[in-house]
Order: sequence, then structure tokens, then C-alpha cells
Amino acid sequence: MSDQDLQHFAQTYQSLHQAIGRVVVGQAEVVDGVLCALFARGHVLIEGVPGLGKTLLVRALAKTLDCQFKRIQFTPDLMPSDVTGGSIFDSRENQFRFVQGPVFTQILLADEINRAPAKTQAALLEAMQERQVTVDGRTLPLPRPFITLATQNPIESQGTYALPEAQLDRFLFKLLVQYPSLSDERGILRLHLAGLDPADFSRVGLEPLVNVEQLLALQAIIDTVTVDDAVVDYVVRLVHATRSHRAVQLGASPRASVALIAAGRVRAAAEARSFVVPDDIKAFAAEVFRHRITLLPDAELEGLTADEVVAAILREVPVPKSEA
Repeated sequence: MSDQDLQHFAQTYQSLHQAIGRVVVGQAEVVDGVLCALFARGHVLIEGVPGLGKTLLVRALAKTLDCQFKRIQFTPDLMPSDVTGGSIFDSRENQFRFVQGPVFTQILLADEINRAPAKTQAALLEAMQERQVTVDGRTLPLPRPFITLATQNPIESQGTYALPEAQLDRFLFKLLVQYPSLSDERGILRLHLAGLDPADFSRVGLEPLVNVEQLLALQAIIDTVTVDDAVVDYVVRLVHATRSHRAVQLGASPRASVALIAAGRVRAAAEARSFVVPDDIKAFAAEVFRHRITLLPDAELEGLTADEVVAAILREVPVPKSEA
């Protein structure tokens, strides 16, 4: 990997961030998380109350990429075949043929994923982990790249189905969308007064910046970012600390270790660095851990949150000195 490749990656990352920021105001950290997951080949769960722009963010990302984009609106009556597709009988051919579902795409928006029952949520498990779909005994590969961006509303309980731990663990990040500040909300209103139309992003100059081949090449650059043994050890100690923390009932899995390394590599490349430093790991620790650890009931009653536990772990685990 050359310095020129890293500079190109950093410039493209920044260009995408700025482009999405034309539409999504005041959510820079969430945009960072989505872009990091994109280049790390990971999936994202985006959580926030209605009206904060979760779907808008995903659609804006899709607009900046010249990739296939499909959306599934999850509802209680959604069936697994509505996600994966299924076989139908073709009377003209006198045989069954497979009709692909919306999961056969490159950028998938699973909107309000917790509104569908477990059997429908499970239709995404194989797709997210193995990037393939098995239907009627046939295994079909999904297009490359493939990333799922799911949204959910944390405050509603009626008509919703909590995602099981096995599915949560398949998301690289869980991102939290917060209410905008006063100045950011003024910016949102100015955008709409200026004619922002969520159905036509071209009116604000949002156009594709990266095509499929370029995206795959940028993802390949991440694989060449160096991770020192000291950083690997730091990641392992962070993950193990989640399993022994006094407030945690269920700690993070080894998949969290992989996620931290992947996120650290992207952050390093976004800063045009060929190596990962501990700050790269710390930057996305909350996003990696918050949906992978289960707190003890007593800790929850005391009002402790997963993010507070992660912050405590980051303070307690010694940071290695970089030799780079």
C-alpha cells in the first residue's frame, strides 16, 4: 500500500462525509460510524426516536454510492420470503423459478427492523454473516459489496420484537441518533426552506461519488493497514474486561475483537495512516460494545448504561505505548 493510496482513501472518506452532511445536519459521529462500517464491510444498527433522520441518513449514503439500493419496511406481518424471495410456479415454463427478494442488493435498508417477528428477522442472519441466502435447498451468493443498515425505535414496545443477541452480534456497530442542538435544528429548517426534498437529493447537489469497483478497491486498502501486536493485545484485554466487569452479566464475544480491529483500521486509513494506534480502537469502542454486553439487573436498576460501562473499561485497561 502506497502513501498515495492512503491519501486517496482519506480524501474519498472526507468527500463522502461532507456530501452526506449536506442532507444530514448535526450527526457527524453517526455519519462517521456509517462510513466506517461501509469500508469495514460491516452492518449497522441505527437507533433513535422517530423523526431524527435515520432513514434519511441511509438514503443519503446510498445516493453517494453508485450501488444497488433496496429498502424493506419491516412490519408484524412481513414473512421471511418477503426478505429472501422464493420459488413461484411459472405456468408458461411449467416449472418453478426463484424470484429474488430485496435482500439481493448491495446497500440494504432494513427499516424498523424490530417491528417484524423473530422468524422474519432470522431471514437476515445468513445474509449478514455469510453474505448468501439459502432457499429451497439452494444457496445463492449476494452481490458484493453487501451491507445492511437497520433502524429501530427504542421507545415503542407495542408491536415490536426485540432483536435476539445472536442477531445483534452480527452488527458491527450500534449507533445512537440523538436530538439535534439548537443551531443544528435551525440548519435543518434552513435546508427544508431552501427546498430539500428527501425524494430528490439532486436538488441539493447530492450525486454518486464512488462506484462499485472503486468501493471494493477502497475496502481492499483497509486490509493492508498494519496492526501491531501491542494493539492486538489491547483489543483482547478490552474485550476480556467486558466479561469480568462487576456490572456485566454477559460480555462481548470474539466477534467484538474482530470488529474493533476492523474499525481501527478504517479510522487509521481515514487519517492517511498505514498503522493502527490505540486511539483508533478507543474511538469506536462504545459503538462496538454497547449492543454486545448485557448488564446485571441490579446495575440496570441503578440506572447504569452500557456506554458508562464501556467508558469505565477504557479508563481501567492500560493503554499500550505506540512504537510507531
